[in-house]
Amino acid sequence: MELFYSTQMENGLCTLTEEESRHCAKVLRHNVGDTINVIDGCGSLLECRIIECGKKVVCSVESVKENFGTHNYHLTMAVCPTKNIDRYEWFLEKATEMGMDVVVPVIGEHSERRIIKPERLEKILVSAAKQSLKGAIPVLRDAVSVKQFIKECTAAEGAKLIAYCGEQEKVTLAQAVHKAVSANPGAPRITILIGPEGDFSPAEVEAAIGAGFLPLTLGDSRLRTETAAVAAVAGVYFMVPSILG
Repeated sequence: MELFYSTQMENGLCTLTEEESRHCAKVLRHNVGDTINVIDGCGSLLECRIIECGKKVVCSVESVKENFGTHNYHLTMAVCPTKNIDRYEWFLEKATEMGMDVVVPVIGEHSERRIIKPERLEKILVSAAKQSLKGAIPVLRDAVSVKQFIKECTAAEGAKLIAYCGEQEKVTLAQAVHKAVSANPGAPRITILIGPEGDFSPAEVEAAIGAGFLPLTLGDSRLRTETAAVAAVAGVYFMVPSILG
C-alpha cells in the first residue's frame, strides 16, 4: 500500500505538503481522479480522490479508517542520543516500525551528544510510519535532561523502567510488562529510560528510583544504547499482545 502524509485537512479536503505533492505527482505520476491513501499522523487512514494535481496536490476525502496500524499499549521511549547520530536514527526507524508512541531525547550527565536536529528526526519518524503502514506517527518531544525527564514522570501512570549497568536487583521486561497489563488491561502504559554510551550517573539512577522507576535488565549482554532501545521496544511489541490474548 502506498501512503502519503498530511495534516492539512479542512471541509472534506486534504492538501499534501509541497514535498509530498512532488512525490505524488512527479515521482509516482498520479493524476486528477486517482485514488490515494493518506495518513494524518494521529491514527487515521484517509482514502482520497485527487481533484487538483500541480505544485500542490489537493484531494477530496472519500472515507476514513480510524486506528489504522495502531497497537494496544502506550509506549514512551526516553533515549539518550548516541555520539554517532546514525545509530539513533536507526533506533527511531525500527522503533516506529514496531510500535512506539512518544520518543524523548534525554541528555545525561555522561552523554557525548547534546545537540540534535529535530527536523531530520521528524522526517525519519514520518517515513518509517508510512513504510510500516501506521496511521499514527510517534510524538517527538523536545530534548531535556535526564533529571528533568525523571522529574516530569514522578506522577506518571503505568510501568516506569530504567535500564542501566549497575549490579542492583532488577526486573525483567517480561515481569514489568505483565505488571503494566495487570494494572491497565485496556491500554497498558510503559515508559522506558535508556542511557548514553557512558551509562547513567549514580545520581541519575538514584533520582529515577526515587521517582518510581524500576531497575530493568535486558539480559546478560552489554548492549549499545540503540540496541537496548530497540530490544525494549521489540519486547513490548511482542509481549503485550500475547499477554492480552
